[in-house]
Amino acid sequence: MRCFLALAVPDALVPPLLAVQETLSVGRAIPKDNLHLTLAFLGEQPDDALAELDAALSGMALCGCTLALQGVQGFGGRRVRLLAAGVAPVAQLLALRGQTLSAVRAAGILLPRERFRPHITLIRFGSGLRAGDRDRFDAGVARVAGLASRPEPARELRLVGSRLTPDGAIYETLATWPLSGALTG
Repeated sequence: MRCFLALAVPDALVPPLLAVQETLSVGRAIPKDNLHLTLAFLGEQPDDALAELDAALSGMALCGCTLALQGVQGFGGRRVRLLAAGVAPVAQLLALRGQTLSAVRAAGILLPRERFRPHITLIRFGSGLRAGDRDRFDAGVARVAGLASRPEPARELRLVGSRLTPDGAIYETLATWPLSGALTG
């Protein structure tokens, strides 16, 4: 199954994220219920690897952390593929990511090394932003560039299964683990 480890967006952060989506009149907005911060994309994994991952995460006291919105950013280079809200890379969030990667390795799941840029995907542009939409995109981004929020506590880590359809991904929460520890930014 195609899956990832993620944090659900705290309720207090959802309205400003939806406001960003409404400001941009291009692309395909991510449904409210699908908003999340990915800590590790696992790709296709067999059930036994996911069971090992569950055992590894269940045996850990996972770090508590907060999420604070910090601007917007495009991903995909010159031909932007998605617009995301940046999330402040606070120490507790980075520690939680480290814990999740340790559990992933303990489960025998190999991931490529990649730079972690915490973000919440808001809008997708398929194969890339069309040239004809660039002016509307730039104007919308300029209006929301200062996106910021107070830190809000994340409550749980989720293992999410993802099934791709022509209308977008359908997500299913497969397992959850509570976060503990200090919840300061």
